Amino acid sequence: MPAVRSTVAAACLLAFLTAGCDSPSPSPSTAAGTPAPAASTSTATAPGTDAPSPTAGPTSAPASPVPTVDKEVVVTVAKRKVTPPTGRVEVAKGSLVRITVTSDVADELHVHGYDKTLTLPAGAPASIELRVDRTGLFEVETHASHLVLFQLVVR
Repeated sequence: MPAVRSTVAAACLLAFLTAGCDSPSPSPSTAAGTPAPAASTSTATAPGTDAPSPTAGPTSAPASPVPTVDKEVVVTVAKRKVTPPTGRVEVAKGSLVRITVTSDVADELHVHGYDKTLTLPAGAPASIELRVDRTGLFEVETHASHLVLFQLVVR
């Protein structure tokens, strides 16, 4: 009779472990790339517990392609001095422009004509990206210190 109980218990455990599996999942592997030993039956979860399903896992949406920046402008403001010196930056209409500013004081960046602003923390770089879809000459300045960082020329 003990042999029958063992056989029935093993059959029940096997049925429980394989219930709900639509397709076989790949076996786990070790860091060296060799298959890991199969999980022992002592790790099986009793019915009615909150353990996740063996097929459950994190899901994520496919990564969307990151647009290529056509022009990157990097400016530093220290002791009210703009580096590189204020000048003009020319870009083609439709370009994606990234502006990165590091200021020694907290301030706000403003891109005129596009009405884009960016908070500038003291001592840390901050970036903004914008698609330039209007032609013309647009000043890029700081609000609190009233410094023109550069003029953006879109053609």
